[in-house]
Amino acid sequence: MTTVTITTRENGPLLVSGPATVVDHQGNTYDLGGKETFALCRCGQSKNRPFCDGSHKSCGFMAAELAKRGE
Repeated sequence: MTTVTITTRENGPLLVSGPATVVDHQGNTYDLGGKETFALCRCGQSKNRPFCDGSHKSCGFMAAELAKRGE
């Protein structure tokens, strides 16, 4: 099985890499145009939600989550 990786970008979108499918709340699949890397909006300001259009750069979105490391 191929791995899908989701990377949080500091003050930016979620970057999805790998063979993923994005489905809306009604079960409809978004056309990804064959892309295996795409960005999902986290700021809520994108005109192309759920995908990022770069709006986070001008709306002042701030998020810098870090993964917690096991002890």
